Amino acid sequence: MPKTVGILGGGQLARMMAIAGLPLGLRFRVADPSADACASQVAPLVQASYLDLDTLARFAESVDVLTFDFENVPAETAHFLSAYVPVFPSPKALAMAQDRLEEKRLFRQLGMDTPDFATVDSRADLDTAIDAVGLPSVLKTRRLGYDGKGQSRLRTREDADTAWNDLGGVPLILERFIPFDREVSIIGVRNRTGAFAAYPLTQNWHRDGVLAASLSPAPLAEGVEGPALTFAKRLAEEVEYVGVFALELFVHEGRLLANEMAPRVHNSGHWTIEGAHTSQFENHLRAILGLPLGSTVARGTSAMLNWVGALPVWEPLLAEPLSHWHDYGKSAREGRKVGHATITGPPTGVVEALRHISAALNRPEQIDPVLRAMGL
Repeated sequence: MPKTVGILGGGQLARMMAIAGLPLGLRFRVADPSADACASQVAPLVQASYLDLDTLARFAESVDVLTFDFENVPAETAHFLSAYVPVFPSPKALAMAQDRLEEKRLFRQLGMDTPDFATVDSRADLDTAIDAVGLPSVLKTRRLGYDGKGQSRLRTREDADTAWNDLGGVPLILERFIPFDREVSIIGVRNRTGAFAAYPLTQNWHRDGVLAASLSPAPLAEGVEGPALTFAKRLAEEVEYVGVFALELFVHEGRLLANEMAPRVHNSGHWTIEGAHTSQFENHLRAILGLPLGSTVARGTSAMLNWVGALPVWEPLLAEPLSHWHDYGKSAREGRKVGHATITGPPTGVVEALRHISAALNRPEQIDPVLRAMGL
């Protein structure tokens, strides 16, 4: 009998996971609060709140394994469902990644450097934290933050009242702002038997807290990729992680600082669909089903461009033989991830294609940083 994979969350990550699993003979079911979740275009959808335990229990009983495409599914729900079906990553790993404070503490316990941080539970705590951490800094909610949400930048002490008024009332963490040289991520995967693999280091660029572009293998990775791989493997083993995850890092004055972990397939790993021998989506499925992991070796150089808000005109990309277009089937909305494109091939070919695309779409602010990093 074919295996059925249940996915909590019905966004583009669930959609791409299902597409990757079809050649393996897998079937999928998706649960999401939204009736028009885009993964419903490729897999049956059960509309349910993540707190609707009765409906989710029936959903869990209809699948062979359960996973997530969204890191803010309540860990308590994941724990409840683990009584019905194997759940990967584990509720323990999910809970750790959902709390920025616990995450930072674990990073340091495992020997990873992080930006300085302090807990903030009151307005007085914020003043104390500023004294300890310094300025500039970033006040963040400990939970439910992604894509730049739940954050407020403090440049001077005068910003403290505004930041507190915006975010106060929930557990917070103040982190020292790092004037980093580069942002990078490593996509790791660990299966049920403990086998671990990782994709080449990826360099990332963000705009307004949302990923704009990625480049892999990251240039100038010598001296950085080894420690990143060591950190990722150590972290996965410590929490007995099963599945794909991303470890986001800053490179500052030649030193790696761990920023956060995403307990799921990740935007900065989308390039692996065409750019690696086995995509992050297929490897996630292999991992949670107890199958051997596929090769994470890159096929060449890959540049991924993220489409946020609305899709651009696609003809200039389709005219480039090295490009691959992905439309998530979502309606346009400000700040919403609606698709991406990946350009994969030899470095000189990727550079030429990016230059053509930048000129055709008039997107120098998104593409020029990638070209500068490639130095061609």
